[in-house]
Amino acid sequence: MASTRASSSPRPRRLRLGAALLAAALFVPTAACQRDKAKTGTAEQGGTTTVSANNLGQPGADGAYDIDSKDILARTKTAASVDVKHVLLGWDKLSDVYGPQMDPRAKGRDNKAAATLALDLAGKLKAKPAAIDELIKQHGEDPGAKAGDPYTVTADAPFVPEFKNLALRLEANEVGIVKTRFGYHVMVRVPPPPPDPLESADILARPAGTEKVWVQHVLVSWQDAPITKRRPPDPRAAARTKADADKLAQDLLAKARAEGADMVALMKEHSEDPGSKNDGKAYDVGPDTPFVPEFKNLALRLNLGEAGLVKTSFGWHIIKRIPPPPPPPPDSLDSVDILGRQPVTEKAKVKHILLGWAEVNAGDDRGKKRTRAELEALVGKTMASLKKGAKIEPLMKELSEDPGSAASGNSYDVDPNAGLVAPFKDLSLRLNVGEVGAVKIQFGIHIIQRTE
Repeated sequence: MASTRASSSPRPRRLRLGAALLAAALFVPTAACQRDKAKTGTAEQGGTTTVSANNLGQPGADGAYDIDSKDILARTKTAASVDVKHVLLGWDKLSDVYGPQMDPRAKGRDNKAAATLALDLAGKLKAKPAAIDELIKQHGEDPGAKAGDPYTVTADAPFVPEFKNLALRLEANEVGIVKTRFGYHVMVRVPPPPPDPLESADILARPAGTEKVWVQHVLVSWQDAPITKRRPPDPRAAARTKADADKLAQDLLAKARAEGADMVALMKEHSEDPGSKNDGKAYDVGPDTPFVPEFKNLALRLNLGEAGLVKTSFGWHIIKRIPPPPPPPPDSLDSVDILGRQPVTEKAKVKHILLGWAEVNAGDDRGKKRTRAELEALVGKTMASLKKGAKIEPLMKELSEDPGSAASGNSYDVDPNAGLVAPFKDLSLRLNVGEVGAVKIQFGIHIIQRTE
């Protein structure tokens, strides 16, 4: 599912807090749990010092007031999965984070005003948690939250760590505050939405599998599905009511379950997932794969050859489990000698350069115009420079087509469960420190250097 999984960076996309709160780019927690003892309009700090709108204390070294809900963040008990809503409040000094997308209200607000407003909103929410939707409409600066749909947060979800740390420690209807590089988040844990009666409840009631599975799916949406509040719908969905989508989803489920069903044909004719509809692509799903939870919950409970139906904010998913596909042949530029090794580490920090060509690219104009022969020459030249000791950061800035790291020179932290595409992880964990290798993914060739 392109909208929840793959992006032009090695990190899959997931349902997101706007685009802002993702750790990188869709896809993803016994001590006693104390309730917040702070009074309305306050957030208890470490159990001893209380801040309020009238008593913010002193700003920290970064110039921002510390109003985090430290009592909640100190808990060791975390939930496996929670649904939360939040009000995001920025301030003027965060313009480097947001650039031209910064909310005008944040531009005209200093940190003290943001902290004061955050504490005031937290007080209102503690008195009436159900007021969250109205407060989001009035004050929220996360475009993705304004649709009114909660964010489902799990331990492996690729949200920024501070946001996730608070969310997984909140009790039902509890309110907390946490600061991230995007601003203050006034957050409340809300009940999960009720299941749709058309969903495959019998399958979803089973225990989840623990091994990776491969699935194909047909996505069918409708004109006012939650995702349409964040981006324009597929033209077919724009003309379809929820009732129409319900009927079509049931019809497609019956076809997917029929003997000899051709899922690829069904996907090409009906699916609205741009990441798989044209080629019948199968997705590999494991317990730690950062798909939207509902999709993953059904996929991991299907028997081989079985099909089921589940609803997400994207629409209806008719999902069928298939046998593992044969691995694709290696690209001629792949570092097959390195990929043939056993992993040399469980944790690596890497930097990379993404290069595409006309047939395989991330949408960068340079990649679109480059021939395969030109790509091969450029990869060879770049890897030779790195192996001779050239610094990777200037080459990233000059050449890389990954918008998430090219200009910044940022590194990626890689471990077996990281929300990164498999080939990128496979190579990264086999590199020795300082070593350089190359591997192909669906957006081009990654030249990867392990830095730590």
